[in-house]
Amino acid sequence: MTRIFPRALPRRAAHAPQPRRERTWRRLPPLLRLLILTQLAFNVGFFAVLPFLAEHLGTAIGMAGWMVGLVLGLRTFSQQGLFVAGGWLVDRYGVRPVVLTGCGLRIAGFAWLGYAEATGAVIGAVLLIGFAAALFSPAVESEAARQAVVWEEEGHGPRTRVLALFSAAGQAGAFVGPLLGGLLLVVDFRTACLAGAGVFVLVLAGHARLMPQHIPGRTRTHGRGGLRVLLRNRRFLALCCAYGAYLLAYNQLYLALPAEVERVTGSQASLSWLFALSSLLVVGAQLPVTGWAGDRLGLRRSMAAGLLLVASGFAVVAAARPAEWTGPAGLLPAAGYVVLLTLGQMLVVPAARAWVPDLAEDGRLGLYTGALSSVSGLIVLAGSSATGALLDLGLPPAVPWLALAAVPLLAVVLLPSAPGAAQTAARQAAP
Repeated sequence: MTRIFPRALPRRAAHAPQPRRERTWRRLPPLLRLLILTQLAFNVGFFAVLPFLAEHLGTAIGMAGWMVGLVLGLRTFSQQGLFVAGGWLVDRYGVRPVVLTGCGLRIAGFAWLGYAEATGAVIGAVLLIGFAAALFSPAVESEAARQAVVWEEEGHGPRTRVLALFSAAGQAGAFVGPLLGGLLLVVDFRTACLAGAGVFVLVLAGHARLMPQHIPGRTRTHGRGGLRVLLRNRRFLALCCAYGAYLLAYNQLYLALPAEVERVTGSQASLSWLFALSSLLVVGAQLPVTGWAGDRLGLRRSMAAGLLLVASGFAVVAAARPAEWTGPAGLLPAAGYVVLLTLGQMLVVPAARAWVPDLAEDGRLGLYTGALSSVSGLIVLAGSSATGALLDLGLPPAVPWLALAAVPLLAVVLLPSAPGAAQTAARQAAP
């Protein structure tokens, strides 16, 4: 199979000079800086609005609970499910037009949502918001991964270091966005929507001015058959399944963790503090963790180590459940779970994104980046109902958490094999 880049470069010898991590941002080319700042802005604009959507639909508009759930589900489907289509469009038309179109649609969607009152108008607005992300996210993510590989090949350091900056920027946006939205809600929901639209106006203007019309080394693919080849790519599909299993485990932050917090404290008020803990850990520790892993581990071992940390987080709660702790002491296992899950996330996410270019066909990195999100999103969709039922079966206290710990352990088994020694030697000998 033709590849867009050589496979991951071998880890440098211990005596080779290592670039100073604290200078990574200053040494990045302008395009990579633009992509990383774009990810920050995307999440600020998104999380200034979406966390407050359910309450707005239920209280201000008066939708029934099932309709609120349907609207939220449609938004997720129009975004995650269509990532693969957005990735195909990136390969066909290039990064710049797809990002600009996605930003324009997101601006229109947020403005529409701010004024929407009828059910049909709300559904139309959220579908537009989701589809916009299905356009610009694969474009930005695939180009960030491509540029990270170029960065690595030029000898600046592991590609995961660049993608760690990308992840940390997104997490910082996810932390700042709700704070901004909460302040704007003092006025009303419409103001928060218009502010979110304003963020994307700035992103649109920045890309219109700074994004090159043609990015060196990026070729547009006009042929058909990419999806058929992708579906025969067993190593890539194995990565998708492993990443989907990780996302299913990570999704328990929104399913199993709230149930545990309510059990031990009688309410979910402490959830916000645990979510803030997770965000601050990523913002503060993502770069050191990824730098350490990049110097010592390959992509497969980084993902495996991260998945084992996620599994150990579930095991911590499982070990404490029989004691039936409540109150502040009861939150300690939940906090340990959040810390271990977040540390695992810091290893898994940059490594998975960095692995995709090694498995993608020539000229189809956008398609493969989108497919990673779409396939793993379908796995989460299929598995969420099963994990929800698991928590309601009345099993012994530790059993559901042990079963959840098995999910990331299964993901370790599903990981594709790393390149063999012969392949590494061939890469080193290649001109």
